[in-house]
Amino acid sequence: MTVHFAEAAASARFPVTNRLEQYCAHAAFDKPTLVLDVDRVETQYHALKAGLGHADIHYAVKANPARAIIERLVRLGAHFDAASRGEIELCLSLGARPETISYGNTVKLARDIAFAHQAGITLFSADAEEELEKIAEHAPGAQVYIRLIVELSQADWPLSRKFGCDRDTALRLLDHAKALGLTPVGFSFHVGSQTRQAAMWGPTLDQLGKIWDAARDAGHALTLLNIGGGFPAFYGEAIEAPTDYAARVMEQVTARFGHVARVMAEPGRGLVAEAGMIVAEVVLVSRKSERDMHRWVYLSIGRFSGLAETEGEAIRYQFVTARDGDPVGPCIMAGPSCDSADVLYEKRPMNLPLTLKSGDRILIRNTGAYTSTYSSVCFNGFPPLDVVVI
Repeated sequence: MTVHFAEAAASARFPVTNRLEQYCAHAAFDKPTLVLDVDRVETQYHALKAGLGHADIHYAVKANPARAIIERLVRLGAHFDAASRGEIELCLSLGARPETISYGNTVKLARDIAFAHQAGITLFSADAEEELEKIAEHAPGAQVYIRLIVELSQADWPLSRKFGCDRDTALRLLDHAKALGLTPVGFSFHVGSQTRQAAMWGPTLDQLGKIWDAARDAGHALTLLNIGGGFPAFYGEAIEAPTDYAARVMEQVTARFGHVARVMAEPGRGLVAEAGMIVAEVVLVSRKSERDMHRWVYLSIGRFSGLAETEGEAIRYQFVTARDGDPVGPCIMAGPSCDSADVLYEKRPMNLPLTLKSGDRILIRNTGAYTSTYSSVCFNGFPPLDVVVI
């Protein structure tokens, strides 16, 4: 008898621990689906806010732009970090005030800068002379902060050299911004996504604190420090509780920068990851030869349909099945597409039940961040990741 994916959970016994897992274990689905519990976003927001103190939370919209998340955060009084015109339009359409939105992408089209300025956005980021010149032309008089490069990251997902500039360039850009008629207000940085322990911020803060002091000594009246993201989610390795983590970060910031009038924090993953769970299906379990040490487990979701952060095996998701409790063994995990790059975990195989087979439902924990937004439109004809809010 053929059992369809939507029916498979009816008799399955999942080790569920909360209402999100309960829903995912028993509701009917016919394709990979991200299920979000927005109440958990609110709980995490309050926990982070309690530790961040006077710092404003600017939610990194790119982590998950679900309308229900933005609406809830607007009601809670959150601010927003927008990466594009589309994200600005989304936030404004759901009630966010322009003064609560920062245009945080350092690579912006001139016409999008003009749109943001006309919409009332007054705070922009930059890390290059040409970007400042675009802002000065299309958002005259705007406030700008300069993004600093981070080269000492201990994060699981460092942000490399694509964004930011070094000390000497940053000081020169502050002068250039002022000469252009802009208002340079401070610096931003990103310690790296999934920085699991607050202590890991120390080397970065040591380095950037010296740049802050140099700018002040050069006569710049800095009033804003954007500490970016990096706030972690649980993917199997221990992390600190959100309030304790945020408080320890702020203690380190104060120790190196003193009291800063305006501190911005931009949690994305740390705010929404644990509010989401993906429901998927095992498509195939196989071995390449009789000598193969590991099984291959192919899922109905892969790197092109939401799990892009398995790149380099940096983010190691946690999987739940109805066969948990059975003997386990290592397996290579892959997605369903006809692309050889669509392999999730091979360098460090995952331990999954040996009884796992095609048609089994599989739940992927803490997938509320950077999954729906990374999902392709229709790669290989597979549908994009569906999203359900409970």
